[in-house]
Amino acid sequence: MLIEAGILFAAYSGRRLFEKLSNKPTVDIKPDKPSVLSVDNVDKKSLVHDKNDKQLEHRLKVSYFSMFVSTIRQFFYSSPLVVLLNLSLYMYNFVPYMKETEKTLLEDKKINAQALDTILIVAAIATSQYLAVSFFEMIYYLSGKIKAKTQDKSKDMLINVFDQQPRNIWILKDNVEIEIPLEAVNINDIVVVNTGEVVPVDGLIIKGKAIIDQHALTGESQPAEKIVGEQVFAATTIITGQIHVQIEKAGIDTAIAQIGKILNHTTDFKSTTQLKGEQWADKSALPQLGFSSLALLTVGPIGAISVLNTNFSYRIKLSGPLGTLNYLNLASYHNILIKDGRSLESLTKIDTVLFDKTGTLTQEQPEVKTIIICGKYEADDILAYAAAAERKLAHPIAKAIVQKASESNLILPDIADSNYQIGYGITVTINNMVIKVGSIRFMTMEGMTIPETIKIDNLQGNSVIMIAINNQIEGAIEIQPALRPEIKGIISGLRQRGIKYIAIVSGDHKHPTQKLAVKLDMDDYFYDILPEDKAKIVEKLQQEGKFVCFIGDGVNDAIAMKKANVSISLSGATSVATDLAQVVFMDGNLSHLCKLFDIANGLDNQLQKSFIISLIPLPINLIGIFFFHFGILATIIINQTGFWIGIGDAMLPLKKIENHF
Repeated sequence: MLIEAGILFAAYSGRRLFEKLSNKPTVDIKPDKPSVLSVDNVDKKSLVHDKNDKQLEHRLKVSYFSMFVSTIRQFFYSSPLVVLLNLSLYMYNFVPYMKETEKTLLEDKKINAQALDTILIVAAIATSQYLAVSFFEMIYYLSGKIKAKTQDKSKDMLINVFDQQPRNIWILKDNVEIEIPLEAVNINDIVVVNTGEVVPVDGLIIKGKAIIDQHALTGESQPAEKIVGEQVFAATTIITGQIHVQIEKAGIDTAIAQIGKILNHTTDFKSTTQLKGEQWADKSALPQLGFSSLALLTVGPIGAISVLNTNFSYRIKLSGPLGTLNYLNLASYHNILIKDGRSLESLTKIDTVLFDKTGTLTQEQPEVKTIIICGKYEADDILAYAAAAERKLAHPIAKAIVQKASESNLILPDIADSNYQIGYGITVTINNMVIKVGSIRFMTMEGMTIPETIKIDNLQGNSVIMIAINNQIEGAIEIQPALRPEIKGIISGLRQRGIKYIAIVSGDHKHPTQKLAVKLDMDDYFYDILPEDKAKIVEKLQQEGKFVCFIGDGVNDAIAMKKANVSISLSGATSVATDLAQVVFMDGNLSHLCKLFDIANGLDNQLQKSFIISLIPLPINLIGIFFFHFGILATIIINQTGFWIGIGDAMLPLKKIENHF
C-alpha cells in the first residue's frame, strides 16, 4: 500500500541521514560489482572478499524467507505482525540497491535501468504486489551469487595457472651464485641481475651499476642509470650492466602483484557488445517511463508497473561477464593464460600475424651444428668462452651454446664484467681478456674484419655467432634451428580462420630467415631487424589498416609486443616477454594459437547471442501487457525464462571443458 511504500522510503532516508551525521557509512554488498585481489595487501582483501561472499549468501537466505512471508501475506492473511515482518525484510534487503540508485540520481544525474527497478519496487509495494517484490529481491541476490561463484572459480584458476610457472632467479650465497625459485627468496637476500633480465624484486643496489628501463613502472621512456645505494623495482629491465640487489620486499609480493594486475584486467573487462547493451538499457529508461505512463492511462497501475519490469539491463550485466569468465576458464584448460580480457575481443579483428623466428617458429632451443676455428684457439676454447659469456642470458641461442658446453664437459671461466647490447651481442671480461660474442653485424660495428675462413654462404641458411678475443675474431659457432613440428598446421589453420597476412620478423640475417619463410609459405619476411625496427614494422602495418598480432619470446621482441594490437608469448621465454604479453601459452606449445582464435570467436558469438536473448522478452512483455493484460508475475516469469536461457548459454564453455576431459 502507499503507506508501506512511504514507510520504506522514510526508513531509508532516515538511515542515510544517520550515516551522514555520524560520518560512519555502512558497507553493503553489491553483487554486480565483485571485489578483486589487491596488489597491496592480498590477505586483507581476501578477508574483505570472504566477508562480501558471506553477506551475499546471508542476504540471499533473507530473500528466501522474505518470499515465504510475502506468499503468506499475499494469499492467506496479513496480520500486523506479518505486515511488519514483511516490510522489515524489504527495508533490510533493498538498502544496498537503493543506495546505488541514489548515487546514480544525485552524482551521475541520470535515470538509468537501476533507477527504474527502484521505482518498480516502490510501486509494487504501493499496489500490494508483495510476492512480485520478493521474487525480484530473490532473483537479484541469486544472480549475484551465481556471478560471484563463477568469478571466484575463474580467479582461482588464473592464480593456480600463474603460480605453476617456474620463475627462477640467481642469488648470491657465500660468494657463489645459485638459482632458486622467486617465491623462495627472503628479505635481505642478494639477487644478481644481468643484462637483458627483468628485476624480480624491490631492493637496494649494493654492487655494480646498470642502465635500467623503467617504462613499465614509471612511464618514462628514457632509461635510468642506477648505481650502488639506489633503489630498483620489480618489473623494470636491465638494458646493460650487472647489479647485486639486496631484497627489501620478498619475491612473493612481486608474484602477487602480477596476479592482482591480471585479475583486475580480466574480471573487470566489458566487451563492446556488453557495453552497447548496457548503454541501450540505460537509454531506454526514459522511454520506458513514457510507456509506463501510457499503460497507467490505458490498462491501469498494474500494467504500468509491469512495463517497468520489462527492463533488460540485469540480464546483459550478468550473462555477458559470465560468458567472458567461462571462456577465460576454457582457455586455461587449454594451457592458455589470458591476462587481459580485452585481448580476446581484439583477436576477433586480427588479420595480420607476425612471428619472431628464433624460439617461436623454431623449437625453443636450437642446437650447435659446427664450431668454426679461424685462429690459434681450439674448438673447446671457443665454445667455453662463448658459453661463459652467454650463460646467464635467456635467449634460446645462448641456451644452445651453454648446453653444448655442458655436453662437452667444459669448465666455464668466471666473467668479471658484462655489457649486453640488445639485438647485437655481449661483451665480457674473462681472465683480463675482452671477449665479444655476437652477430656479424655486431663484429662489424666493433670494427673487426670477418675472416675468410668463415664462409657465410656455406652455412646453409643457419645462424652464425662470432667469438672475438681482444678485438680479433677467433672462431664462430653455427647454430642450427629445429622447426616446430606443429608450425605448418598452425599456418594452415590461421589461413582458414581468415588471417590474410603472415610474416616472419627476425633479427637474424637474410639466409636463414628467407629459407624458413619459403618453407612455411609465408607472405613476407623481415631480416636483420633491430628491436626498435620490429616495432616500426608493427606500426607501419597498423597505419595500413591492419590489426596486428605479434608472437615473440625474447628481450628483442618487447617493444614490438607493446605496439601490437595483441601480443602472445610462450612460457619458458624471457621474463620480459611473458610479463609484457597479453596472452601466454603456459606449456610453451605454439599449437594453441588456432584454439585461441577459436575461443575468441566463440566468446564473440556468445556475447552476440546473449544480447539477442536479453532483448527477446521485451517485445513479448509489452505486447502481453497492452493486449492481454499481463500482470507483474507474468512479466517476471517471461523475464526469468529469458534470463535463465541466457545464463545457460553463458555456461556452455564449461560443458566444453567437461567434454575435453
